[in-house]
Amino acid sequence: MPRDFNERPHQNEKNEALGYVRTLIDQARLDGRNEEVAHLEKILKLLNTKKYGLVWEEHAELVEEEMKTRIPVFIEDETRKIRANPEDKDYNFLLEGDNLHSLHLLERTHAGRIDVIYIDPPYNRGKTDFKYNDLYVDKLDSFRHSKWLSFMSARLHLARGLLKKEGLIFISIDDYEFSQLKLLLDSIFGEENFVNTFVWKRNSSGKTEKDKFTVNTEYVLLYSKTRDFVLSPAYKPLSDATIKSYNKDDKDGRGRYASISLQKPKDPGPETTYDYVDNSGKVWSCPAKGWRMTYDKVKALENDNRLITSGKTLRVKDYWNERASEGKRIDTLWSDLPENTTGSKELDKVLREKGKFDNPKPTKLIERCLQISTKDALILDFFAGSGTTGHAVAQLNKEDGGNRKYILCTNNENYICEEVTYKRLTNIQDDLPHNLKYFKTKFLSKDDEDLENTLLHHVQTLIELEHGIDLKESDKATAFSLSELRKLDLSGIKTIYVRQQSHAMMEKSDLVRFEGIELIDVPEYYFAKEMREAGL
Repeated sequence: MPRDFNERPHQNEKNEALGYVRTLIDQARLDGRNEEVAHLEKILKLLNTKKYGLVWEEHAELVEEEMKTRIPVFIEDETRKIRANPEDKDYNFLLEGDNLHSLHLLERTHAGRIDVIYIDPPYNRGKTDFKYNDLYVDKLDSFRHSKWLSFMSARLHLARGLLKKEGLIFISIDDYEFSQLKLLLDSIFGEENFVNTFVWKRNSSGKTEKDKFTVNTEYVLLYSKTRDFVLSPAYKPLSDATIKSYNKDDKDGRGRYASISLQKPKDPGPETTYDYVDNSGKVWSCPAKGWRMTYDKVKALENDNRLITSGKTLRVKDYWNERASEGKRIDTLWSDLPENTTGSKELDKVLREKGKFDNPKPTKLIERCLQISTKDALILDFFAGSGTTGHAVAQLNKEDGGNRKYILCTNNENYICEEVTYKRLTNIQDDLPHNLKYFKTKFLSKDDEDLENTLLHHVQTLIELEHGIDLKESDKATAFSLSELRKLDLSGIKTIYVRQQSHAMMEKSDLVRFEGIELIDVPEYYFAKEMREAGL
């Protein structure tokens, strides 16, 4: 940590402001400026006003300070590019570096474009799971909660801006920060955009963890960006017993079916209390609890050859091909999912070695979150850790034929990104082939004398990230000089990223040649703020 960096609560700045206002009040009183005193006292009151909800002391963060003098960019590690599915031109992305820097860059490429965010942030248990400014936050740290909230707040504000209007965010958490996180999310996303809290049974062990109680649950909080969100129907898998009950087949081309009673299991209503007359004229007396549906619906089933009129009561054919993808609707208690030990076993198996990452989530947990989104969703995880989200996306695509894509962000502390996240995504390729690009965070000085040209060299990675492509395989191109622009082969090209100066110098003949092709000025398109600050 730089010596000139002072990790302090921003509360100190507030106290300085309060002290200054009090000094002004005292001076105004001495001068007899009573009207001014009244105005200053209102300011003092507003500064001291407590709001309902979460209040904490905001802390300065080293990674934020870095961006005051340096510009984060991405560089590609081309040795780690994976082209496992040549039929698919789209790419997934693994971004190595501090997730705050990655999120700031994603602001330039994906504002309002992400369908689903899933994150599993540090739980802040006071052990070694949460680092703040390169130091582990101890349980005895009096600023433990405020440091965590400052850390999360900066990232969640950016995350909200990345979501589509219909976007959703899932966050795994446990008891240590659940209450604080809920209030923080209420303040950032709006209390009205809280959707649900899911309770996940993470273990069945009898281990006593706290106050002689067995703690075996964690939570997944779900928020939407707006009330325009849409949830796709999601079901738990059908039980083996239910599947086996579909054991009848009339060989009529409609497949196997189960025989289901039409007797209503609960109290009858007026529309379901009647004697039924089948097409042969036989009368079926109303059961004590009535029928499951109205007379007209039963008649429609009979006319569709789905009614079973043999036996003591009416039954209906329930065809497997209409139920195969269904089960019981997902509820908020997730006791049917694999436990946390499964996540470790999955990772050990994929990496072919043990103990590389603590407490990874099982893929099925993340799959369940993603099932309620569309099959072509773009998914972001900026606490990617062991890469479970990427694995879950690829697995779910295989299971339901989806075309979901992922963007994962993680640091490389203890070589996690290289030796765990990337290795996992590499090792699943035989079974779950998909394309991947690996980007690393790099920093440029804001004082660079040739900043515009320097930034131009880092535009390609942002183009690829924004569109989920490899530039060489796409209908997009770059040209940073007029001569380069004129030499471009335009076959199949729809968009060219061109230096603004070169664009301005184009002649009429150039304009004719590039008619119908979109020209985007760079680096301004991605780095407009930095260009303005540099006076360019």
